[in-house]
Amino acid sequence: MARIRAWAGELGFSQIGIAGIDLSDAEPGLAEWLAQGFHGEMGYMAAHGMRRARPAELVPGTVSVITARMDYLPRETPEDWQALEWARLDRAGEGIVSLYARGRDYHKVLRARLQKLADRLAAEIGPFGHRVFTDSAPVLEAELASRSGQGWRGKHTLVLSREAGSMFFLGEIYVDLELPPTDPVAAHCGSCTACIDACPTGAILGPHRLDARRCISYLTIEHAGSIPEALRPSMGNRIYGCDDCQLACPWNKFARRSTLPDFDPREGLTGASLAQLFGWTEDEFLRRTEGSPIRRIGHERWLRNIAVALGNALRHGDATAAAALRSRRETATPLLREHIDWALAQASIASPA
Repeated sequence: MARIRAWAGELGFSQIGIAGIDLSDAEPGLAEWLAQGFHGEMGYMAAHGMRRARPAELVPGTVSVITARMDYLPRETPEDWQALEWARLDRAGEGIVSLYARGRDYHKVLRARLQKLADRLAAEIGPFGHRVFTDSAPVLEAELASRSGQGWRGKHTLVLSREAGSMFFLGEIYVDLELPPTDPVAAHCGSCTACIDACPTGAILGPHRLDARRCISYLTIEHAGSIPEALRPSMGNRIYGCDDCQLACPWNKFARRSTLPDFDPREGLTGASLAQLFGWTEDEFLRRTEGSPIRRIGHERWLRNIAVALGNALRHGDATAAAALRSRRETATPLLREHIDWALAQASIASPA
């Protein structure tokens, strides 16, 4: 295990753990979550059903799971990063992209490095059956991570570490090797409800109960249609994802910087005005999001999200918002036009005191 940890560290991973494959006691909670419809339009969640909790059904022959953590705060992140991110949310005319998405697509980074880790192990012990995953298949990532000691499940459902907060990605290697599991860690949320209290749309219904249909990350990334009008004002200037529950978490004062340049922010995705971002043509969108997780939502959904944010900015007196919205209205798709019209209507609504 020490050698695996050393190789993983060389590849940019922060922690390695080993989990067994008996996740049967997680099945009732998963079934209830699906039955409540909390997965929204993420049909793949229901389609795979309990395979998420049965690693050996997903990859026959699997007997252990190597779990990996990779921190993603950019290398030059200042100590007061949480305060700086809260301040961005107060600038109504600035478009906010979730921290994890400001650099290179984590799927590409982690998958390639997990495969290199598997290759190093194979070179040491000989060929073995394996498959690598990073948020890319029916895998209970947070469950496996918490069972293997990467951290505990926070009340927002993310994995939390006393040494690293929650600003990290998770990845797995399913293997046909019998490896000794690493010990889980105790939970340390106590009576804190900061993440629940901070959620702008009330998506965290209670400890460990997330209704994805209300989550801004879901609405801006996974949801393809019209964003429910009742939730639009609460989205503020968040145009791709939402970090609020993590910004509010006291444990993230220990969040670690990445050792890799991959997660450094790209030019144009941090500090840009909503009007600037709304002006991107489809070609410019594709060029600027090459190799970024943002590209997968497509240009129309990108503009839909920004239209909502522009409406919220207009309600707060942003003088540039109306012109930006009108510039696209006549050529907009029906979906985008509906959001533009809603946004323009916000000019008549006074900003809350």
